[in-house]
Amino acid sequence: MSDETSAERVVEAGQAAPATQVDEAAASITPRDAGNWAAKVDRLSVADEVSGFGYNVAGRRVAGPHQGFGRLWQRTYSVDLGSAVGPQELVADWRAHFGDFWPKGGVFHGALTGIEPGAVAPLEVGGGRGPKLATGVLVLYADDESFTFMTPEGHMFASMITFSGEEADGATTARIRILLRTSDPLFELGWPIMKRAEDTFWSGTLRNLAASHGVDDVHVQEESECLDRQRLWKNWRNVWHNAGIRSAWHIVTAPFRSQKSATGA
Repeated sequence: MSDETSAERVVEAGQAAPATQVDEAAASITPRDAGNWAAKVDRLSVADEVSGFGYNVAGRRVAGPHQGFGRLWQRTYSVDLGSAVGPQELVADWRAHFGDFWPKGGVFHGALTGIEPGAVAPLEVGGGRGPKLATGVLVLYADDESFTFMTPEGHMFASMITFSGEEADGATTARIRILLRTSDPLFELGWPIMKRAEDTFWSGTLRNLAASHGVDDVHVQEESECLDRQRLWKNWRNVWHNAGIRSAWHIVTAPFRSQKSATGA
């Protein structure tokens, strides 16, 4: 396998290039593997079976790093699985049971179609049994050795996240690579706390993934690099879609929606 997936080449193009150049980079790749990419959509839709969790996703646009607000970060988490599993077997299992590997506090509401290009999956994150923040992801790209998510407006991060299985010298590495900006000024204020929570969450995910293939007591390697220290103040209005605020409002107004539904209004 090459060092980079097709989706990651588009991600790297986005680190320093305008959105139009990112689109051109994507266009130059898709003819070779068009079936692995999500079709272009203006606004996201959520499958009926998970629509109850998709209130912060349905009707939103996707938002990559160039549409975010905060500093631009590239963050990578990886774990060595040795010869316990091959890259393709690893990724097939990861795609089939993606949410099962998440630590407690996160719920992935995958559609019946699974992790396939173009699928939209609502998700919930939060600690314990308290209120959870509702958001989601679009499956931007998927093949036998990697898959990439892109986040919608309002998500904590305007980001692209690639999950991959890579082989070198007979050993398989499971890797998560994230290119992100916080979405708006409020999430940027919370970044110091959110960053630690991300480390705990994705490291826990990789440990659970490794354990499912019989590899215990693994060391998760974490790397974090700030690629652009500038904040994109032109995107400060993203706060209008802030999923934290909208999730809280959805919870507070739930009794009134129930009453309205009961009366048939």
